[in-house]
Amino acid sequence: MIRKAEEKDIEPILDMTKACAKTMISKRIFQWNEHYPSEVAFRNDLQRNELYVLEIDGRVCGSIVISTFMDEEYIPIGWLTKNVNNIYIHRLAIHPKYQGKGYAQQLMDFSENFAIENNYTSIRLDTFSQNKRNQKFYELRGYKKLGDIYFPKQSEFPFHCYELVF
Repeated sequence: MIRKAEEKDIEPILDMTKACAKTMISKRIFQWNEHYPSEVAFRNDLQRNELYVLEIDGRVCGSIVISTFMDEEYIPIGWLTKNVNNIYIHRLAIHPKYQGKGYAQQLMDFSENFAIENNYTSIRLDTFSQNKRNQKFYELRGYKKLGDIYFPKQSEFPFHCYELVF
């Protein structure tokens, strides 16, 4: 079940994202670290009503942020649509024990349906340039790679920006 996150979900989300970071680091993917994703970021997402969780048997096993806020890092990207009616996906995570079972697909289906039902023009997101699995995941869903941005506290490597137009 996918639902809006609540205050009680913050700790399980942080535990899950730490497990994700540990798994990625073990695969030499240095996308998430002690700085990101942070509790402050998730609390801001919760306060803005933009944080969703995937719950399986009463346990938070996934999360996603569906936001209308455009981060300043995205400004230089040559987006396919105007910066008017877009949503932004952030911090998509599936607990490592549940990965490979189609749950990330479910969260993205949910996000894309949300965008369509609410008449958004496109979905924008970024993914780490060293995470080839994520790149393939988004490209197979029809997202177009448009340019790179940097988050120095996360990595010296760029993050690729993608957009899916409806």
